[in-house]
Amino acid sequence: MSSSTAAVLAPLPDLRPWVEDLYRHLHAHPELSMAEHETAARVVQEISGMPSAEALEVHTGIGGTGVTVVARNGEGPTVLLRADMDGLPVAEDTGLDYASTVTTTNAAGEQVPVMHACGHDTHVATLLAALRLLLEGRDHWGGTVVAVFQPAEEQFNGADAMVADGLADLVPRPDVALGQHVLPGAAGSVEVAPGPIMASCDDFRITLHGRGGHGSAPHTAIDPVVMAASLVLRLQTVVARQVSPQATAVLTVGRISAGTKTNIIPEHAVLEGTVRTYDAAVAAHCLEVIERSARAEALAWGAPEPGFETFDHLPVTDNEPGATERVRGALEVELGADRVGDFTPEMGSEDFGALPGAWGIPSCYWGFGAFDADAWAAARERGTERQDFPDNHSPHFAPVLQPMLDTGVRAMVAAAMAWIGR
Repeated sequence: MSSSTAAVLAPLPDLRPWVEDLYRHLHAHPELSMAEHETAARVVQEISGMPSAEALEVHTGIGGTGVTVVARNGEGPTVLLRADMDGLPVAEDTGLDYASTVTTTNAAGEQVPVMHACGHDTHVATLLAALRLLLEGRDHWGGTVVAVFQPAEEQFNGADAMVADGLADLVPRPDVALGQHVLPGAAGSVEVAPGPIMASCDDFRITLHGRGGHGSAPHTAIDPVVMAASLVLRLQTVVARQVSPQATAVLTVGRISAGTKTNIIPEHAVLEGTVRTYDAAVAAHCLEVIERSARAEALAWGAPEPGFETFDHLPVTDNEPGATERVRGALEVELGADRVGDFTPEMGSEDFGALPGAWGIPSCYWGFGAFDADAWAAARERGTERQDFPDNHSPHFAPVLQPMLDTGVRAMVAAAMAWIGR
C-alpha cells in the first residue's frame, strides 16, 4: 500500500507552487458561513482543470454553498473526504503579505471583518490537492472518491444543511468518512486517536422577563439585569456540584443582552451559552438543571416564568477504532511513526460527525500541525506553547506554509489510499 501511495504523491513537489498560491488566495479572500459563494466557485474552477474532469460528477449549491465531487475509478471501496470552507468575523492581525482585509455585511446587517482564523483555507487547499493527485494517479487505486466541500462549520449547521438537502441521495454510500483540521502543533506532524476526541455542543438561550422601570426606583421594578447576573453565577455550580466528577462537561455563558439606557430598568434580559460534553446523558442533565435554575431564579424574584430553548446541537466527534487504526497505520508509513502522535480529546466541537451519521458509517478525524517545528519544540520544552503560539480563532493565527500544506496533502492521500490503494 505504501508504494501505491508514494506513486500517487510523487508529483506533489511539482504541484507545490500551485497549492501554495491557491492557499494564499483562499486566505486573502475568506467568506462567512453560508456565504462561501466565491470559495465554492474557486473550488469548481480548480476541479474543472483537473485530469479527467469531464468524467467527474460535480454537485453545487448543496445545503447552500456546498460542493461535492464524485470521482469513480472502477471497482473498490468508496471514501468520503471532507473540507470545511467558511471563515470567521475576525479582524486579521498576522502581518502576512496575503492577510485578509475583507469586510462584509453579516446576516444581522452589521459590517464585520472576515478572516480564515480557524484554518479552513488549509482544508480546502489540501483536499483539492489530494483530489488532483488521486486523479493523476488513477492507475494506483480503485474505487470511488467523494470530496465534500462543506459550508458553515463555524455556524454549526453546514453538515446538517448538506444532509437535509439530500447529500445521501446525490453521492454513493461511502464505506468511511475522513476529515482533518489544522491545529496548534509542529508542522510536519499529525495527531489521531480512537474514540471521542471532540465534545458535543448544545447551545441554549434563556429569556428572563422582568418589569421595567426607572433606574432611580428599582423597588418598583423587577430588574432582569441583576436577575441575569445572579443566574450566571448560579450556573457556574452546575458542573461543579451537579455533574459527577467522573464525567467531563463545560458550561459557559457567552452572551448577555439587556437594556438600552443607563437609567432604564429593562423588561427583558437574554442569556446565551453552551454545554460541551462527551455523553448525551450528561448533556441532557446539564440542560435540565439550567432550565430548572432559570425558573427558580425567576420565582425567587417574583418574575414571570422565563423562556428556555436549545439550538445548534453538534454531535460528539467519535473516531471509530477500526477506521482509526487503519488511518494511523497509513500515516505512520507515509510520515514516519515519530511524527504521528495521539490526539488529546478536547472540549471544542465539530459538525463533521453529521456526515458519517447520514449513512451510519465509520469515520476518522485527525489534526495536523500549523507552526514551525523547531520553534514549537523549543516552546514545548519550556512549557510555553499556549503563550507563544496563537490558537485557532485568534486574529494572529498564521500557519507556516510548509511543511504544513504538504503534510495535510500527504495525510489525506495516505488515509484515503488505506481503503482504495492497489
